Amino acid sequence: MGRMWITTENPAIVFEDSEVGRLKKQIWDASEEEIDEILREYEVPSPPELAKPGSYIQTAVRQQVVENRKRNDIVIIPVGSTERHGLHMSSGMDTLAVCMIAEAVRRYTAKQGKPVNLAWPPINYGAHPYHHIGMAGTVNVPQDVVKEMLVNVMLGLWNDGFRKQIILNNHGQLWVLESALHEFMYKYQLPGIYQVLDWHRAVREFFGPNGKPNAMETEFIHAAEAETSIALLMFPPEMIDMEHASDTETRSYLPGGHFDTSVEPFRRPHRWSEGEGHAPIEIVAQPVGVVGKATLGDPKKAKRPIAAILKYLTLVNDQILETFPPGKVPPVEEVTLRSAKEMEPYLKEPESDGWKPVYGLPKIGF
Repeated sequence: MGRMWITTENPAIVFEDSEVGRLKKQIWDASEEEIDEILREYEVPSPPELAKPGSYIQTAVRQQVVENRKRNDIVIIPVGSTERHGLHMSSGMDTLAVCMIAEAVRRYTAKQGKPVNLAWPPINYGAHPYHHIGMAGTVNVPQDVVKEMLVNVMLGLWNDGFRKQIILNNHGQLWVLESALHEFMYKYQLPGIYQVLDWHRAVREFFGPNGKPNAMETEFIHAAEAETSIALLMFPPEMIDMEHASDTETRSYLPGGHFDTSVEPFRRPHRWSEGEGHAPIEIVAQPVGVVGKATLGDPKKAKRPIAAILKYLTLVNDQILETFPPGKVPPVEEVTLRSAKEMEPYLKEPESDGWKPVYGLPKIGF
């Protein structure tokens, strides 16, 4: 077991003695000026790039897509939702935030000569937990529809040579995305690197009252201090109106301590998604769509967590490419029940001599 560090500011927060833990510790110890420098390196804030030529696979000319993939065949698939986020923010907050994080990583890796690829979000109408039911402004799509959509997006991207896929989530639907990843593997058994990343939880140490300068005063829940701060830092100013920010209280029928909040800071027995019925649904308890104190939002509070997720995603990108350079995947017979000979034509560069599209590969899963 690795040695752990204990931070001076908050003894409850520890970092694993690994490259990931050391990176987090570096961000934790960074001065405000150093955090600002990290954000400048990633050009945060910047305007949204959903329609910027070349930012996404879908906005790049085909030749550019092919050339980029030969330098970096990792694709980030941003996943969000359409969900009520109070009167002061837009219902596209989840989708826009995750896209802008991915865009910042693309800008940074492009400067290194190996831009990570971005796929236009296949899910901006997401699945939802039951307690979101009925909320005006929230579009609730059946879980099976979201799962099937993601499975087929993964397959199409794999067929196009993107065999290292990071599904970057910014919404309370993690269990659906995990299920999609495993269904994809059961159904197709294709060698590659596949990850679902709930980005807030990946850098949970940087949310909440952790003792750092400009730390958040409350825990991450929904549309409150944390998400409002993120929007104030990253979004165009016209997309958030603090005059309409509001505060609400959470309530439960049962004693507290059982169910954790969004990024699981308390290490409680249950994740927030592991129960219903112990608290009123949102349309009853928080009909405005804010769960917590949105009026505490401040762009300075979002700087350290955003810097942390950008550096972490860059580390993931670099470690994958170092282990499996473009065009290389894990050994077929070690990560699937298929044979290397069977997979040979499907693993070739798309449209090269002898390449076969994966849609002709017999399924062996269930």
